[in-house]
Amino acid sequence: MSQWLLGETVKWRSQRQREKIHRMTNKHPSLLQPVGACLIVVDIQERFRPVMANASELIDVAVRLVKTFRALELPVLVTEQYPKGLGLTVEELRTVLGDSKPFAKTCFSSCGSDEVSNRLIELRSRQALVCGIEAHVCVSQTVHDLLQRGLGVHVAVDGVASRKLRDRDVALSRMERAGAVLTTAEAAAFELLEDAKHPSFKEVQALYK
Repeated sequence: MSQWLLGETVKWRSQRQREKIHRMTNKHPSLLQPVGACLIVVDIQERFRPVMANASELIDVAVRLVKTFRALELPVLVTEQYPKGLGLTVEELRTVLGDSKPFAKTCFSSCGSDEVSNRLIELRSRQALVCGIEAHVCVSQTVHDLLQRGLGVHVAVDGVASRKLRDRDVALSRMERAGAVLTTAEAAAFELLEDAKHPSFKEVQALYK
């Protein structure tokens, strides 16, 4: 083999290897990645339970997401909108949150809370998975503000609700047009796992059976 051909072969192989490494280490931005990811649970409170469409499904999804992030040792932030008037986070969520204390707020966007904003900075969060209520008010404003701050934002469509389905549907459309990725709890969980060899795979998988 000539030196020129040998050199070209080596370059071709090196290029293929770089492309392979690139594919292995650089994921598409619409996929969640465990490094720099956090879960934000927005205002799933007792007073909303009786008036929210699909409240039981929403709470179940939120609980599974919290358990997923706990199993993967990823941060969870929970907010409460004016808890004195709207009540505390629902009991099902409080049970799985453990020592995590919800951030009380009066602003509709979670990012309007200095405590939440400072926590996101401390965590160096790059991506956020958002669930909660109401989709067209606090969730939407939170998602838009997170996008404005440069985070990749994913919205669990099975984990958001509004009192009226039209408000929820319009909110999801708006958030997607603004740049958010619409996903489901199970899809997000398996993106964060990345591999069936993950030590928490069986624990997380069991949450979605």
